Amino acid sequence: MDIVTFGEAMVRLSPPDFQRIEQTNRLDVRIGGAELNVAVAASRLGLKTRWVSRITRNPLGRMIVNEARKHGVDTDYVVWTPDDRVGLYFVEFGASPRPSSVLYDRAGSAISRIEPGMVDWDAVFAGARLFHCSGITPALGDSAAAVTLDALQAAKRAGCTVSYDLNYRAKLWSAEKARAVQEPMMEFVDILISTEEDTKKVFGIQGDATVDDDSFRAISSETYAVVARKLSERFGFSAVAITLREDISVWRNTWGAVAYADGHVYEGPRFEVEIVDRVGGGDSFSAGFLYGMLTEGVEYGLRFGNAFSALAHSIPGDFNYGTKEEAEALLKGGNLRIRR
Repeated sequence: MDIVTFGEAMVRLSPPDFQRIEQTNRLDVRIGGAELNVAVAASRLGLKTRWVSRITRNPLGRMIVNEARKHGVDTDYVVWTPDDRVGLYFVEFGASPRPSSVLYDRAGSAISRIEPGMVDWDAVFAGARLFHCSGITPALGDSAAAVTLDALQAAKRAGCTVSYDLNYRAKLWSAEKARAVQEPMMEFVDILISTEEDTKKVFGIQGDATVDDDSFRAISSETYAVVARKLSERFGFSAVAITLREDISVWRNTWGAVAYADGHVYEGPRFEVEIVDRVGGGDSFSAGFLYGMLTEGVEYGLRFGNAFSALAHSIPGDFNYGTKEEAEALLKGGNLRIRR
């Protein structure tokens, strides 16, 4: 097994045609969740992946697991329960000056009530190369946080490289709680993926430049490199990747990333993206970055992750239906002419 992930997946509901939730009479149905998004994308790139979660045994739960299996993700260690519920979330697509927004309906979901001992982590990680999880899972509740810590410790015992996406969600917990819970976890993490904004909120680490909180686009890539280096020095990570998003408009962004590893700063290419759906774009970066690291190293991982994530922005839904070949063509300067 190349990559094991652990986290929640939900049913995603979206009003079509830029409608508000309160005005629509139709909802598009998809599946999404950070760690499952990574497992699906990495599987599509040719890696063997496994996703671990706790899911309610009902049609919604089966929908999620069947979707994971469709993409080649191993779900043998999903914990099924007749209790609790499957989480939902709603994505309302905006247009300038109204931003897109997310509404969660996930309180009391099955994974929020997962408890230590429910997952046989030693069996899960047997023969695995890398474990990936994110800060969303411990944000779901104290028991989910305890199981996340168990998973991190078990992964290290099994000799896995551990990757962690900070993925701070203010709608799930406060920055103070996020720091208190996650700082002890960093002892078991080798690779951290984050944004400058999340790093500042959770760990109080920022670059040397002084900018307004709202001036995200003004922060230079050099500042991001400083943030990555400070993270590595504080926690001893072997690699840190910081993603860079500049919001030109709701549907037009630039996307890139920098990485710090072994005392070196790597900067990947930046892409201007016309957004069809930005949800899951960071997860696609994680998948591409980890794929590249496992196959050719940090520098290639950064470049490939940037390109693979740029493609994800052009595809509806959380899952990245882009291909390795498309990402590599983009890195070579692929053009936008129609392919016949």
